[in-house]
Amino acid sequence: MSIPIIDENAVEELDLPGRKLRWVVTNENTGSQYCTMAIIRVAPGQRVRPAHSHPNGEEVIYILSGHGRVLVDGEVEPVRSGCAVLFPKGKVHMLQNLSDVEMKVACFFAPPASLENYQFFEDIDLPEN
Repeated sequence: MSIPIIDENAVEELDLPGRKLRWVVTNENTGSQYCTMAIIRVAPGQRVRPAHSHPNGEEVIYILSGHGRVLVDGEVEPVRSGCAVLFPKGKVHMLQNLSDVEMKVACFFAPPASLENYQFFEDIDLPEN
């Protein structure tokens, strides 16, 4: 058995509203049974749209570069490189890049997630600055 090492650049990048996303760790490419992991890239000024939740599990994000703000269950807080944020099960959330550089974020999901099990909320948005 070989160690499952995945180069994010070898994974297909999806062009989604407000971000580019790569599913880096999945059952299909690593055999992972209990979690998934994605990398997103958010351009300056952009926000991950639409607001969404994960009805079946939790998400933890870790900001690798850039700074901005998150909306979690109606509360808005600033985030920057080095911050980790828990999005609890079922809580509606969004992320916005307020920096002048690309925001890069590692997103960890347990149990495993995919776009098919997101719940979207088109009517929820971050308030104006």
